[in-house]
Amino acid sequence: MKAGEILINGIFNGSRLLEVPFYQRAYVWGEEQWDRFLEDMEYVTSTNQPYFLGSIILKNGESLPTYAPYSERKIVIDGQQRLTTLLIFMKALCLKNDTNNLFEHDFILEDGKVALSHGRSDKEAFEKVVYSTKPEQIEVGKFPARIIEAYNYFLDKIDTSKVDRNIIKKNIQFVSIDLVDGEDEQQVFDTINSLGVRLTTAELLKNYFFNQENVEEYKEKWEAVFEKDDETKAYWEQEFETGRVKRSLIDIFFDAYFQIFIQNKKYEIPAEYKIAFARVDRLSKSYQDFIKICCKGDKSVVIGPLKSYADCFSSLFRPEYCKMGIPAQYGIERINVVIFGLKSTTLIPYILYLRMNIEDDSCFNNMMGILESFIMRRLITKASTKSYNNLMSSLILNNVTTIDGFKERINNSNDSYIYFPSDEETKEGFDKSKLTNLYTKGILYLIESGCRSGMNSTSLLGFESYSLEHLMPKKWRNNWDKPTSDEEARNRDSKLLTLGNLAIIPQSLNSSIRDADWKIKRAGKGSAKPGLDECAAGLLTMKTVLDKNIWNEAEIADRADWLFEKSKQIWSN
Repeated sequence: MKAGEILINGIFNGSRLLEVPFYQRAYVWGEEQWDRFLEDMEYVTSTNQPYFLGSIILKNGESLPTYAPYSERKIVIDGQQRLTTLLIFMKALCLKNDTNNLFEHDFILEDGKVALSHGRSDKEAFEKVVYSTKPEQIEVGKFPARIIEAYNYFLDKIDTSKVDRNIIKKNIQFVSIDLVDGEDEQQVFDTINSLGVRLTTAELLKNYFFNQENVEEYKEKWEAVFEKDDETKAYWEQEFETGRVKRSLIDIFFDAYFQIFIQNKKYEIPAEYKIAFARVDRLSKSYQDFIKICCKGDKSVVIGPLKSYADCFSSLFRPEYCKMGIPAQYGIERINVVIFGLKSTTLIPYILYLRMNIEDDSCFNNMMGILESFIMRRLITKASTKSYNNLMSSLILNNVTTIDGFKERINNSNDSYIYFPSDEETKEGFDKSKLTNLYTKGILYLIESGCRSGMNSTSLLGFESYSLEHLMPKKWRNNWDKPTSDEEARNRDSKLLTLGNLAIIPQSLNSSIRDADWKIKRAGKGSAKPGLDECAAGLLTMKTVLDKNIWNEAEIADRADWLFEKSKQIWSN
């Protein structure tokens, strides 16, 4: 086995054919990976720093005749997705820049064939892309492959002012592993992809901050905070989804802690460094660069306040609030449901900053209220989450600690994605938005909890204890009255996915009840198969539902209006 660092020009050197095995699985990356890849290329261009894109595993192909237009042929064992995406991206970029000749120089061999040869599943689609001569979308239907979708995506999304081919070629690095004859390619592949244990940001930072020269400081600032006992360790080791990856709570803390540092104007951090420092996948390196560049190597700048911030963090962010009933009043209990229940972890740095800078509990809770209102109105209206990281950084940078300051920052933002939805937009969201089950459940749960006076006949359970139920079922054609036209049927299919037709209940209905007609769905079929009258009793968000003798599109619209009016009382703008 031979392994080493290699650049794009080393992989595609003009005299090598890379061949995907003929029966290899098809290209499977989707928009999530393409979006990440594009972000990576923009990052590389803006920072002009080396960037590791992953490993590829190659093995020798059969011997070539002397007249072959290339000197070697390699079989791609691992790396098909990355290499394919790279070529598709480069093709789209070169066409948009009217520099297709540069793509041909890098990736087309002497005989006119592309240097990456695909297998049966993707060969036709891939060649359609790489031999294109104009930056025009390709009709997906003619080539039912993700490769065409990827190409169309990059043609649409690449901003040529943000990506530079030469900078990318100079900085993108791979680790190339060349297998020699007789080596077990499956064993190598499995070992690289399955058996490694990821070294966490926290472990890297602990080794960077502490050594045998500062043992006592380690005990006070690290061990007592993060490793005091099993309960403490269990808290910090909890993992949660943050964007595309799962991260431990301790790593989320160190990210939030760092964002507060780099937004502090006294360090005068240049914009180009802030771009690099915002990357969570290089957080340990960013800490080291920050201390070296902005703190003259003084680690105490970061270690000094570490304990007070970590203690504050652990008092604020408690995922267990998703398992217990929460109050109607604004505060950290409700915002924890937003963060962990609805996966809005981008709020964490700003909330930590607020708690460290607002002494009065009432003022802090009011700030939690405006944040909750902002996020929930945007969920209802399906507003983009694209600029949340930048917004939270801006709020910290500008020392925004009041509701008036928050609103002013939102209203004066130059980012078209950032706005506070109006009542009219929010009402339309209740009428028309079709949201994920998770978001719908969160909206209804927080309305339910926000409406309660404390005198209810039933207690509120935790967010995780409720399931989502369609009042008019998706399979209404089996047991419900039929509309008089196809257009009315399509309208019904659309309306039943909106908030007015959805409910949270603490006990899932039996399938025979779930899809039954309205009368049976309400009453159930005895104690073994209860209906909504029993399962939803005491829920305020079902108050307008359980008295209805019929349930149809008009009732869905009326309930959407009722939910909107309740939401206005909770989430003001």
